[in-house]
Amino acid sequence: MPELPEKKMTPTGNQTTETPTPAPAPPPPFVPPPPSIDALLPQEMARRAENIGVNKATLNFSKMLMLAILAGAFIALGAIFATIALTGLSGQVPWGWGRVVAGVVFSLGLVLVVVGGAELFTGNNLIVMAWASRHITTRQMLHNWWVVYLGNFIGSIGTAIFVFLGRVYMFDGGQVGATALNIAQTKVGFGFCQAIVLGMLCNALVCLAVWLTYSARTTLDRIASIILPISAFVAAGFEHSIANMYFIPYALLIKAGAPDSFWQLIGRAPADYASLTWLNFIWKNLIPVTIGNIIGGVGLVGGVYWLIYLRKDKK
Repeated sequence: MPELPEKKMTPTGNQTTETPTPAPAPPPPFVPPPPSIDALLPQEMARRAENIGVNKATLNFSKMLMLAILAGAFIALGAIFATIALTGLSGQVPWGWGRVVAGVVFSLGLVLVVVGGAELFTGNNLIVMAWASRHITTRQMLHNWWVVYLGNFIGSIGTAIFVFLGRVYMFDGGQVGATALNIAQTKVGFGFCQAIVLGMLCNALVCLAVWLTYSARTTLDRIASIILPISAFVAAGFEHSIANMYFIPYALLIKAGAPDSFWQLIGRAPADYASLTWLNFIWKNLIPVTIGNIIGGVGLVGGVYWLIYLRKDKK
C-alpha cells in the first residue's frame, strides 16, 4: 500500500528551506457511459468508488458529523424494525426463516443511508480505494473514519434513548423488550476472537452491498442491490458495530430503567441478564466487532477490488 510523501529540504545559500508536500492528485472525473438501462460494469464501479471516496474524505467537519449522526439513526431504525419482526416468531416459524425476515426488514437501515444520503462508518471503509490510488492522504481517510464513527455512535445511542422513552419495550405485553434483551445478551456472549471474525464477515457483506450500489442507475437498482447482502449478514448472525450501538445500549436502558410491571409481564428479572453490562458492551462486542468490520471492509472488499481494477492503472 502507498506511503505518504515526505517533505523535502531544499538548500538556498546558507539556509535550508522546506518544500511543501504536494496535495494528492485528484482522480480522473467519473464520466458515466451514454444513457442506458444497463448497470455499470465493475471497472466503471471501481472508478465511481474512487471518486465517491474522495468526496467523502473531503467533506467539512460539520457536514460529515451531521451526516454520520443521521446514518447512526437510520441503522437504528432498521434495528428497531428487525426487533419488532423477531418478536413472537420464536417457536412459530423455523429459526432460519425468522432470521431471514429480520434481515430483510433490517435492510431499511442501509437503504436510508444510501438513498437518503448519510455517512456510515462500515460502508466508508471503501474509502481505502481512493487512498490506495493516492487521491487522498492517510490523515484524510482516518479523519473521516473517526468523525463518522463518532457521529454514528451519537445517532444510534440517541435513537435508543428516544425508543426507550417511548416505552416501545412494553409493546406486545413486554415481548418487544424481552426480544431486545435476548438479542443484546447474545451479542455480549461472544469471545473476543469470535467477535472479530463475525465482524469481518459482516462488513464484507455490507461493503459488497455498497459496492453493488455503485453499479446502479436508479433508486430501485440501489434498493435491490442492498437487500440480499444485508439480509444474509443478519440471517447468518454476523456482527455490525454500528447496529450494535443501538441493540446493546437499548437493552441496557431497559435493564436499568424498565418498571417492575415490565419484568412481571415477561417473567424475568434484571439479574437474569447479569452479563449485560456497559463494560461487556465495549470490551466483548464493540471493540472486537469494530476491528473485524475494518478488516472485512478494507481487506476483503475495498483492497481486493482496488488490486483487481485500479492497481494496474497506476503502473
